This record gives sequence, structure tokens and C-alpha cells, in this order.
Amino acid sequence: MALTITPAPASPLIAPLYADDALLVFDKPSGLLAVPGRGADKQDCLSARVQACYPDALIVHRLDMATSGLIVMARGPTAQRELSKAFAAREVKKHYVAIVAGRLQVPMEGQGIQDRWGTIDLPIIVDWPNRPLRIVDRIHGKPSLTRWRVLGYDTPGSNTRVELEPVTGRSHQLRVHLRELGHPILGDTLYAPPDVQAQAGRLLLHACVLRFDHPLSGETLGFESPAPF
Repeated sequence: MALTITPAPASPLIAPLYADDALLVFDKPSGLLAVPGRGADKQDCLSARVQACYPDALIVHRLDMATSGLIVMARGPTAQRELSKAFAAREVKKHYVAIVAGRLQVPMEGQGIQDRWGTIDLPIIVDWPNRPLRIVDRIHGKPSLTRWRVLGYDTPGSNTRVELEPVTGRSHQLRVHLRELGHPILGDTLYAPPDVQAQAGRLLLHACVLRFDHPLSGETLGFESPAPF
């Protein structure tokens, strides 16, 4: 008797928020890898789903699997090269929204609450015995800078909604910096203590703003995605 093999269901497609001949912009859901991982169970990812429809799509930057939000992919090596150069030169504006544990105090500078930006300037390095975790290392770490501002507090005032701007782009930078500030992100299974992890079913971190110059035309493009939490 012939063996009947039932094919695995196709991964759901993700429609782009924007598409042209040079680039694609997507709103990645939390829980989906940006690129394939190690092992057969980690091959479903944003890049694979996109390349099924756009074979010329190439990765430019990444978001953590647990992080949701805006991500851009290049179409072809020329656009990939130009976009990669823009990211390396810190010419791409990226903003995130997160909910962190505790009442994060507003910096004293500025007029209104939302005009007061603080900075976290702590060098980060891979925690080699515990990869893929990162740690702050003031001697060997790479320079890492995050700007932040308070957007508001929840009703009992026990958690804080913040906007984050990573000036540098280290892996896990926002998660590590907020943990070091004493206010880990809710739902963070890597860096938050168990009681903070338990407050959310996912990492409450979302890439909400992405602005950059088009790699071919030079036109400034801006995209926004409201946080789903």
C-alpha cells in the first residue's frame, strides 16, 4: 500500500504595509522569527513567508522573535546595500513602545511630561556562558545608547508606558537597558523576574515608528504602527 503523506499547512502570508520595486515594510507579529533559526522547528519566519511571494526580498535588520512591529526588507542587493549603510550610519529613525514594571520617574528636563527625555548609556556585550543573553559590561561592552520618555502610567500607577529610541542597535539593547534601569519590560522571559514575566502573555515591546530615506529615490519615508497593547 502506498504511503499517504499529508503536506504541512502553508504558513500564513503577511501582507506588506508598503511595497515598491526597492523595498517592503511589514508589521511583524510577536512570536514570529525574523529569520530562520537553528533546527527544523525554527524555519517558519518572516523572511521565509515574504520570500514565498517576493523571491528577491532580503533582510536588512531584525526584530527579536518576541518583539512586534515595523520591519523593512530590501528587494535585491542594491537596495539592501543602501539600506544597510543607512542603518549602520544611524540614519534610520526607530521608535518603540513598551510597558515596564514599576513607576519610572520622569526626567526633570523639559516642559511637559512627554517632552522630558532620559538616556541610558550602558555598554553591552554577549553573556558568553549564557548565550544568547546580553549583559552590561563597562570594560568590554560595546557603546549602547537608548533615549526614553514616559507616556503615562496605568491606573494603580504600578507600571509605566514608555517610548524608546535606540540610538545604537545592539541585540536585546532595550530589554537589557530597561532591566538595568530597574524597570524590566512586562512579559520579558529573558530579562525580567518571574513576577514581571507573569504580568503579560507576551513581551510588551513594539516597534511603532520607522523613518528612512528611500534607497533609490532619496525620498523620506515614514511608517507608524500603534502598539497592540
